[in-house]
Amino acid sequence: MTTTIEQQKLKTFCALCIARCGAIATIEDDRLVALEPDPSHPTGKALCAKGRAAPELIYSPDRLRFPMKRTKPKGGPDAGWTRIGWDEALDLTAAAMQRIAKQDGPEAVAFTQASGSTTSIGDAGGWIRRLMNAFGTPNAATNVELCGWGRAFATRYTFGVASVGIGSGGGAMPDIGNAGCLILWGYNPSMSRLTHGMAVAEGLKRGMRLIVIDPRHVGLASKADVWMRVRPGTDGALALGLANLMIERGWYDREFLREWSNGPLLVRDDTGRLLTEWDLRPDGSSERYCAWDSATDSPSIYDPTTGRYEGDGADLALEGTFNVETAQGQVMCRPAFEMFAALCRRYPPETIEETCWIEREQLEQAAELIWGARPTAYYAWSGHEQHSNTSQTARAMSLLYALTGCFDKAGGNVLFPTVPNAPVSGEDLPAAQNMPPALGRVERPLGPARWNHITSRDLYRAILEEKPYPVRGLVGFGANILVAHAGPLRGRDALSALDFYVHADMFMNPTSEFADVILPVASPFERDALKLGFEIGAEAQSRIQFRTPLVPPVGECKSDAEIVFALAQRLGIGEQFWDGDLDAAYRHQLAPSGLTLEELRDSPGGIRVDLQTTYEKHAQTDADGIPQGFATPSGKIEIWSETFLENGYSALPEYEELVVGPVSRPDLAEQFPLVLTSAKNALFCNSQHRGLPSLRKRHPDPTVELHPDSAAARGIAAGDWVEIASPDGAMRARAQLNPRLDPRIVIGQHGWWQACDALEAPSYDPFDAAGSNYNMLIGVTALDPISGTASHKGYLCDVRAID
Repeated sequence: MTTTIEQQKLKTFCALCIARCGAIATIEDDRLVALEPDPSHPTGKALCAKGRAAPELIYSPDRLRFPMKRTKPKGGPDAGWTRIGWDEALDLTAAAMQRIAKQDGPEAVAFTQASGSTTSIGDAGGWIRRLMNAFGTPNAATNVELCGWGRAFATRYTFGVASVGIGSGGGAMPDIGNAGCLILWGYNPSMSRLTHGMAVAEGLKRGMRLIVIDPRHVGLASKADVWMRVRPGTDGALALGLANLMIERGWYDREFLREWSNGPLLVRDDTGRLLTEWDLRPDGSSERYCAWDSATDSPSIYDPTTGRYEGDGADLALEGTFNVETAQGQVMCRPAFEMFAALCRRYPPETIEETCWIEREQLEQAAELIWGARPTAYYAWSGHEQHSNTSQTARAMSLLYALTGCFDKAGGNVLFPTVPNAPVSGEDLPAAQNMPPALGRVERPLGPARWNHITSRDLYRAILEEKPYPVRGLVGFGANILVAHAGPLRGRDALSALDFYVHADMFMNPTSEFADVILPVASPFERDALKLGFEIGAEAQSRIQFRTPLVPPVGECKSDAEIVFALAQRLGIGEQFWDGDLDAAYRHQLAPSGLTLEELRDSPGGIRVDLQTTYEKHAQTDADGIPQGFATPSGKIEIWSETFLENGYSALPEYEELVVGPVSRPDLAEQFPLVLTSAKNALFCNSQHRGLPSLRKRHPDPTVELHPDSAAARGIAAGDWVEIASPDGAMRARAQLNPRLDPRIVIGQHGWWQACDALEAPSYDPFDAAGSNYNMLIGVTALDPISGTASHKGYLCDVRAID
């Protein structure tokens, strides 16, 4: 007798990365058999190989299916993993957290969390943060210093908001549909965010101009008007060099900068601080600043609380040197914009050619496009972020962009509206009000720890050295930090030293092997999640979608959100989690939108909310005529940052060479003459998915890209196994030759550890120089002084052939 197979087609979205592509799932007998694009969805025009491999991911024989606990000491070859029930697993976890909090305070329990850009953790990110805040710990190692810091946090010191958004984290997004020119800076959307790649392709069809800044000629670089093959880690110099040409040639929005930046404010030559009203007269305020009014040839007072100058501000000077009479005598002063222009003049085309390896003609062509093809938008990714100079680099890039005057204008980087919703991350909860500073906050007060994001280096120090205070417990949600971060050997020591470590994940990995309790997590296709806008443009932002489970979870897997809510109940803080009722929490979150959970469940493809995009919101005024301005101390775009100056950093985005680079360390460059950087593979999300046969067979081995001339000089042929060595470690990979690379550059890949038994493809020891852990190469002392970012994409190395 023939068996009839029941088939369903269900609308959903793929949550495996930040793209959140609209999709249609094919279900047969309660099993997902296919995932395909949903062209009716604003992010559904295409689906990458990872999304199409969803059935393999769900039904992989390597999936974790049941909670487990360790029964043998850490450090041995066998953890003695024993299957336990959920009640025991959660009770053990809650008891350990409470015991550690009682002994050393809640801050002694830290959290780790996978990247929201390259995993599905975004489904539960707000709930995990709420658990931290309700419990009372400020410490979450979330990878922000490596992915998102530059574009979405450092630029807040310029605009008061991220000039480049990071999904649900907010910020401006490029209005690609209306842009005249788009800059993709260290960002290859063909690999990282397919929805953006499709939008760019549509923009090019209508005549949009494109500038790609990337050491590799990949993805959309082949369609770019200008491809700038920048030396890794010199992006800050490049931004200043482009700004220099634009200022020199008058290619900048002078009126926008006069009205909406702090460029007119005067900087004292003697102290290097902004001139205040108090400097002029004893009864003046130190909170009001001075500009130079060219019409009256005298100072004009600026009040940040009103966003206004004395007079109409139409003749405020942006250039020049002025002798100002103060209460202490005459002081020479210059406008902040003049100070910035002087910094940019230190980077003429010949300096950029020497520093960045970019020819003058390309520099000039790019500068002309940025100005002449306005409105200009830009998007940046981790290509400019994973360096020891990332913070000031991001500021330099943001100030280059400010010159265009396109911020929050149609076709520029726009602050698109969001569906009204109630915040759930819990910053207002009682325990969150009295937390000590997060790890690293004292040393780097303006860095990620200001927002309670800590670095893995600070986490390891707190565990091993109890500085500035001890961390004895760890709650991990999917983060494979021993493969994803620098210093894996020190990380191994730290995880081994913990009193208690619980790890929630879909698969075991080198990091989870050090846990005491393992919690099996449902894939995004086996759990529900609420998505409030899809970020990439106005239409996508208008879509709100509740993704329901497509299939039952394998084994006893639970969602991250379910785990959070169950832990909260056992920790005695369940009332802050709607007494464990996740649907009630979703209803709370949805309430301001006017939509109900039932409506969304009945519309699996999502519901469009009518959102109106307004532009130039900084110019909108209140009932008293006071402009909204920017959320910075001055209320303006901050060319000159007193905040940076007060914390010991340069007020202007000074360029610094990489700590371990060919210019700063010529002694090391003799032994390690190549510049090492890295790039992601479109088949895998960071350290995931190499166990899936359909993906692994397309890229079976770790690879390293070299220029053919560099390979030939070392006796290396395509496909050879090679050793990549740095001053800090080594790894192995197969050589892949790329004639479009600069011969001085090497491109590695991170994330290799996993076996694929179906293909008999091997695993790799992440702690051995004979393995393929890219982060064995990266030192943990060459850090950005503001963010603590390690130089994952800018280091020194050499490559040699091995048997």
